[in-house]
Amino acid sequence: MDETDVLLFPPLRAAWAKRGQPAHVSLTGRNARRVIFGALNLRTGHRVLLCREHQRAPDFCAFLKELRRRYRDRPVALLLDSDPSHTAKMSLHRAAKLTIRLLWLPHRSPELNPMDHLWRAPKQKVAANRQDATIERLVARFLRYVRRLTPRAALRKAGVLSPRFWLRGALSK
Repeated sequence: MDETDVLLFPPLRAAWAKRGQPAHVSLTGRNARRVIFGALNLRTGHRVLLCREHQRAPDFCAFLKELRRRYRDRPVALLLDSDPSHTAKMSLHRAAKLTIRLLWLPHRSPELNPMDHLWRAPKQKVAANRQDATIERLVARFLRYVRRLTPRAALRKAGVLSPRFWLRGALSK
């Protein structure tokens, strides 16, 4: 599980301009932001996504509720970092109430989180180098990209199918 920011002002990763002249970059309005919470089933490639305006404990709790709704009575364990929205008392209480087990990644180790790797492709292909008319349109395109990935493609982009994936042995059990 992880979340990512989607910003209306795009990250500029490539641009063309005549040598010696600055590139023209058009930006309009305020830099709107949305947070997309996402979880990836490491065995099946199934994804659960939820867009929110903020990344606070109530937003994370809403994601936990959505996850429980989707997985009903099945066991759920989330591998996540120690973001304040995850470690807040409200979040810990909601996870316990929903019987969702929280497994903590070591501090400052985003390379261990498969969702961090999965976010790279839509950030590069959907959100970089051009500005959408509205944040809602950008979020819709971002979510559509992630949802249209086949389960196998999602697992591949997340690094789960790599022979060097650090949880490979745990997934075969």
